[in-house]
Amino acid sequence: MQSRRVSATSLGVGYRAVLQVRGMRSVFLAHAVSMAGTVAAQVALSILVFERTGSSLLSALVLVCSFLPYAVGGVALSSVSDRFPARRVLVCCDLVSAACIAAMLVPGLPVGALLGLLLLTGIVAPVFAGARAASLAQLLEVELFPVGRSLLRAIAQVTVLAGFAVGAVAVAAVGPSWLLAVDVVTFVASTVLIRFGTPYTPAVGSTGSTWQDSLAGLRYLRSNVPLRRLMLLSWVVPAFSSMPDGLAVAYAVQTGAAASAAGALFVGYSVGGILGELAAARLSPRTRRRLVLPLILLSQTPAIAFIAEPSIPTAAILLAISGSGYAFNQGIDPLVLQATDPAYRGRLFTVQTSGLMAIQGLGIALAGAVGTLLRPSLTITLAGLVGTTVTLLVARRALGQVRRSTERSGER
Repeated sequence: MQSRRVSATSLGVGYRAVLQVRGMRSVFLAHAVSMAGTVAAQVALSILVFERTGSSLLSALVLVCSFLPYAVGGVALSSVSDRFPARRVLVCCDLVSAACIAAMLVPGLPVGALLGLLLLTGIVAPVFAGARAASLAQLLEVELFPVGRSLLRAIAQVTVLAGFAVGAVAVAAVGPSWLLAVDVVTFVASTVLIRFGTPYTPAVGSTGSTWQDSLAGLRYLRSNVPLRRLMLLSWVVPAFSSMPDGLAVAYAVQTGAAASAAGALFVGYSVGGILGELAAARLSPRTRRRLVLPLILLSQTPAIAFIAEPSIPTAAILLAISGSGYAFNQGIDPLVLQATDPAYRGRLFTVQTSGLMAIQGLGIALAGAVGTLLRPSLTITLAGLVGTTVTLLVARRALGQVRRSTERSGER
C-alpha cells in the first residue's frame, strides 16, 4: 500500500520531521549501512590490489573504477528508475552489488576481474541513487524533500569520514578479504531494510526500450531550460569547491608539513559539509531559498585565502567553511523537483547523480594537472577566483530563469 505523504507544516522542519514519516528511518538506516560497507570495501580493495601487485597505480585505479562508471550507468540506464517501482529497483541494485562484492572473495581472482566487478557496482550506483531520490519525491512533500536529500548527504559524509578511518584499522586487524565479506553483509542488510521497511511507490511507466527512454530523459532535460540550468548549477558549484581535495597532499608538503597532514584538510571539508547540512535543515524553506547565493559564495571564496599560504589548521578551517556552503542544495532541490515532470523524475535524478560524480572527478583531475605547473596554493586560489565568478554567473541565470518561469505561470 502506498504511503500517505506527510507535510512539513504538520511536522515542522529538520531531520526529525523527515524521520517521523513512515518508512523513512529504514530508508536512511539502509543508506548508512550500505555506505559504511562501500567505503570500507574501497579501502580493503585498494590494499588487496596493492598486496597482490605492488603497484600504486593499480591500487589507485580502485577509486577510479568506483566513480568512472557513474557516467555510463547514469546515461544508459537512467530510465530504469522510472520503468519499475523504486523499491524493486533499490533491492535489485543492492543484490547486484552484494553479488559483485561476494565474487571478489573468490581466491586467486585476477586483478582485472576485481576491477571489472567494481566497475559493475559503479554502473548500478547512479540508478540506485536516482530511484531513491524519485521515491523520496513521492513520499515527502516539497518542503521536506530537500531535507530528506540533505540527510542522505550528511550520512554519506559521516560514513566517508568514519569508513576511511576505521577501514584501514580494520584491514590491519582482520585483513581485506574479511572486510569485503562485511560489505556483502551490509548490502544484504540494506536489501532487507528496503524490502520490508520502506513504503511501496509505483513506477511512472515507460513507452519504449530502456535505452530509448533514457535518451528521452536527456532530450527532456535539454528542452527544459530552467531545469537544465538548475542541474548545471548543482554540478558546477561542487566541481570548483572540491578542487582543493585534489591538491591536499601537495599543499601540505608545500607548507612544510608531513604529507599525512593532508588528512586534516579532507576532514575539514567533510565536517563543514555535515555542519552546513545540519544548520540549513533547521531553517524554513523560504530562508533556504534566500540563502542559495550566499551559500554558493561561501563554498567558493575561502579558497581565495590560500594565496596567503595558511597553516594546515587554518586551511582546514577554510575548507570547513567552504564545505558548509554545499548546503545550497537544500534551496535548489525544491526548484529541481518543481521544474521536473513526475514522469521523468527518476531519470533526471539519476543523471544529476552521475553528472555530479563525473564533473567532480574532472575538477579534481584538472586541479591536479594545473598543480603540476603552479604552486598548489596558487592553483587553489585560482580555483576560488574562477569558481566564484563562474558559479555566480550560472546561479544568476538559473535562478533568474526559474523566477521568470514562475511569473509566466502566475500570469496564466
